[in-house]
Amino acid sequence: MFEDEFCKRLTQLRMEKGVSARDMSLSLGQSEAYINRVENKKMLPSLTVFFYICEYFNITPAQFFADDNPPSAELIEALKKLQSLDDKKREHILAVIKDL
Repeated sequence: MFEDEFCKRLTQLRMEKGVSARDMSLSLGQSEAYINRVENKKMLPSLTVFFYICEYFNITPAQFFADDNPPSAELIEALKKLQSLDDKKREHILAVIKDL
């Protein structure tokens, strides 16, 4: 069961990103058929490759396994920028968002 969910989630994320299994495999430094084999439940990635997969999608491992829709890459980037602001600037941005 875990394997099914993992493979479905990987396929979903890859399709949302609009990349082929081949291109993703090569981007991860793997053989051309690597992601295809994972998505077809012929193998599971190592923990190291799983972290590379999360990095490839710009998500955390927790977001990979989240039941609901994960935040978009844009939202993650916005949150990182918001966290890097000082308290005054962050409060100002949050006030603007609340007014929208």
